[in-house]
Amino acid sequence: MIETLQAISENCCEEGKENANVDGGTPLGKLGQFASLTAKWYTDEHLLTEEVRNAEKENLIYIHDKDFYPTGSTTCCQIPLGKLLKRGFNTGHGSIRPPKTIETALSLASIILQANQNMQHGGQAFPCFDYDLAPYVRKTYESYYDSSFSETEEEREKLAWEKTEKATYQGCEAFIHNANSMHSRGGGQIPFVSINYGTDTSKEGRLLMKQLLLATQAGLGNGETPIFPIQIFKVKDGVSGKEGDPNYDLFQLAVETTSKRLFPNFSFLDSAFNKQFDTGDPESEVAYMGCRTRVMGNIHGDETSIGRGNLSFTSVNLVKIALQSEGFLSNFFAKLEKVSDLVVRQLLERFRFQCERRAEEFPFLYSQGIWRDGEELSANSSVAELLKQGTLSLGFIGLAEALLVLTGKHHGECEETWELGQKIVSFLRKKMDDATAEFGLNFSLLATPAEGLSGKFIKRDREHFGEIDHVTDKSFYTNSFHVPVQSTISIGEKIRREAPFHTLCNAGHITYIELDGNASANPTAMMQIVKLMKQHGLGYGSINHPVDRCKTCGFHGMIGESCPQCGEKDASNIERIRRITGYLVGDLKRWNKAKKEEEQKRVKHRW
Repeated sequence: MIETLQAISENCCEEGKENANVDGGTPLGKLGQFASLTAKWYTDEHLLTEEVRNAEKENLIYIHDKDFYPTGSTTCCQIPLGKLLKRGFNTGHGSIRPPKTIETALSLASIILQANQNMQHGGQAFPCFDYDLAPYVRKTYESYYDSSFSETEEEREKLAWEKTEKATYQGCEAFIHNANSMHSRGGGQIPFVSINYGTDTSKEGRLLMKQLLLATQAGLGNGETPIFPIQIFKVKDGVSGKEGDPNYDLFQLAVETTSKRLFPNFSFLDSAFNKQFDTGDPESEVAYMGCRTRVMGNIHGDETSIGRGNLSFTSVNLVKIALQSEGFLSNFFAKLEKVSDLVVRQLLERFRFQCERRAEEFPFLYSQGIWRDGEELSANSSVAELLKQGTLSLGFIGLAEALLVLTGKHHGECEETWELGQKIVSFLRKKMDDATAEFGLNFSLLATPAEGLSGKFIKRDREHFGEIDHVTDKSFYTNSFHVPVQSTISIGEKIRREAPFHTLCNAGHITYIELDGNASANPTAMMQIVKLMKQHGLGYGSINHPVDRCKTCGFHGMIGESCPQCGEKDASNIERIRRITGYLVGDLKRWNKAKKEEEQKRVKHRW
């Protein structure tokens, strides 16, 4: 521990680049690392059972956000933006009145995200961004209409809408800039912001979405690609999914935007496991966190994402279990059952610790009703009953490498192995369903978003088992159920093989396609890919492609060793934005070693 603290002080440890959303080299970044390390020590010594500690030492499990364990905080939440804007809110330093314009509403949305990021250790999201903000587009229009002195009614209305459109664009532009510049947690981190939209067909909602997408295309002040917000465009037949649908033009604009800026990603509301919740009410539509987390099923109340989130999650190292199984599937499943049962117990232990907290410890989250029914609690009230609305998730990593160990092939190259992969993940899903029935809590299965974990598990396994071809001979394990990034596979085949795992991973999932070249030059192909995802029943998908920018001349496009426009060769003057594990994007220079190698090994998918 002392050596690691010294390494942090000298800014020479890989942990400083564990999260591309945090600059570990800054004073507050280092302070966060010091606090994280000591909090994890406290958790190990005082909050975890010996059995759980041993499982972590054996590299079988990983407790995510363990440094936040002593605080009793929860992971994430889909924020009821509409409710907060309609009635106003209080951040603890004074009351905020309801907004009267779309520009003010978007500014307040930023404040809400920033305030709640200090209450939880995960991300913050708006599930109905379009519906929640449309009323303030209308208020803006009415204000311009009432103050107009045009000679005719037609001209008066036209001018009012033109001014409203301009104001909405400026509000969206400010929201995007705020999302990439405001800080939380003592200045150590930009809030992890996600927004869901796409199904509001009102004139106001459509205007908002169009201006948001156009502002995203424009980029930041010098044309940089925005890292936040992570945008998720909802695709739904009858609304946006097919030609002739009222929002199909916005769907087309969304695809054009992602070809230029990597966002939005796409959620598919017609997939069977998402459509089952849709009652026609916008709040019943499935919403995702940008990281892929999905919270819908609920045995304690309304099955909606609104005002709910994940409580905590712990991931299983499938590769280590496979390596210990000596090639016998019976050994593998016996060990997997033992480890998954242990994770259930650990999640329950953490849940019980979280239930000991009082509402006053998370004032904004509860007093303002961010978490469902939180406003009904007094400051000294226990949060136990409200937390039952959240989810407890088991995650996993390295399905591909585990299958290679067990069969010699991965699920992207062999039908039998693909079926075995589904059997393994189905086994885990059943364990979560059984835990839900036994303990009366919302247990769920998550396809782990493994930005930092991808390199941690494999490093320790290599130390124990040595270098094994295609398994431990690199610096990362394959994320969750994904086909290995270095596998040569067509676009359609990758989507087909990963689709069944979306159904199984009810706590969250994602599939991404890797493209080469300038994606913005071929929006038709981009649309075909998104529609193929929809056709195969994916829940959530994204498309990765290079987004390069020359800081010297402002050129956007593919940049090799030098800028094709001005000849710039200095790497520090060339921005290379890439997607990390399918969700968070950032400049390659800020990635850790494992993620850099993973990106370098990614094979581009072709038709």
